[in-house]
Amino acid sequence: MSLSSFRVEVSAGSVLFRQGDAPTSAFLLEQGEIEVTTRHGEESRRLGVLVAGDLLGEMAVIDDSPRTATATALTDCVLTPIDRTQFAERLDDADPVVRALLLSQLTRYRSALAQLSGQREPAPSAQVRDARAQDAAVALDKIRLESELREALERRELEVRLQPILEISTNRVAGFEALTRWTHPERGPVSPADFIKLAEETSLILPIGDYVLAEVCNALRRIGGDGDAAPFVALNVSGRQLDDPGLLDRFLAALVAGGVAPRRLKIEITESLVLDYERVSGIIARCHGAGMKVALDDFGTGYSNLGHLHKLEFDTLKMDQGFIRQMSDPRCYAIVRAIVGMAHSLDCDIVAEGVETELQLRQLRELGCRYAQGWLIGKPLPVPEALALL
Repeated sequence: MSLSSFRVEVSAGSVLFRQGDAPTSAFLLEQGEIEVTTRHGEESRRLGVLVAGDLLGEMAVIDDSPRTATATALTDCVLTPIDRTQFAERLDDADPVVRALLLSQLTRYRSALAQLSGQREPAPSAQVRDARAQDAAVALDKIRLESELREALERRELEVRLQPILEISTNRVAGFEALTRWTHPERGPVSPADFIKLAEETSLILPIGDYVLAEVCNALRRIGGDGDAAPFVALNVSGRQLDDPGLLDRFLAALVAGGVAPRRLKIEITESLVLDYERVSGIIARCHGAGMKVALDDFGTGYSNLGHLHKLEFDTLKMDQGFIRQMSDPRCYAIVRAIVGMAHSLDCDIVAEGVETELQLRQLRELGCRYAQGWLIGKPLPVPEALALL
């Protein structure tokens, strides 16, 4: 057997690894055929024949257990070794539900294999048992929370709140950002960072998005008003929603059904999605064609690509709250001033998020920033309380 860090060559009849060996690595079979067998007493039983493109030895590597079978080359073979860290890193980053399902299947396979070979099933180490138990607990909690989120949506228990956005020069509430909140009957308030992320991992974000849109249209109808000065509502849409080709058609249908002018709904696209320039450009064009405005959310959080920004015709830039909180630093103040100036040059409105002090508001007024949002202006409020601000 010829062995290197990147390629293993095994001649016909050679054993790659034996039953009971330690799991040093897995392999990708590039060329040839390998027979996998297990022993039951003196009897050898064939489990299968692997061909080019198959993985072998991966199960023992994943759960750090001794080899449960022997791999023998039927022909001259070429394999690529896969180090255990390559699996471990991917498993650590995987969804806990997927990880728990995989380990559950491995456990069942090992149990069946032990019965087939007449051996006692190998007991995992305490460390492995603890890791599996932790993964299973996280996975079950996540599955349970997703089911409860679906039930909350069905029962219309998700609440849409409106956070006011102040037009600084006139000191009036010019609009709101729609934010979704969920109070679980047992867990209490669930962080949007948790349940929105959970919804985005599945198709659940689509019906939730439609639900929030309907609530926003109802709020806009209650607000009333017409013309350019009529209050607007900004609604954040996720990447998964933007993948849905029927999204904007449903938005327009909901606005028409509610008798709401499209210009009063502002779509917010998070800055991380701007990396997909072609898709975002097309979405902006469709929104503008329908009369809706588009905002770039969380501007300055690390994904900014100024090389494309001038081509993406956003109507509004929402400056990340991290800049506002550090405006006492002269260098950060200079960055805020530059962002405001850039927005003006691009003929964009600009919203400063996270405004919490009168000093920050005064500085933004001096810089010519049009809108401010944050706890100084107002916290996310139930719709009736938000409407009372107008």
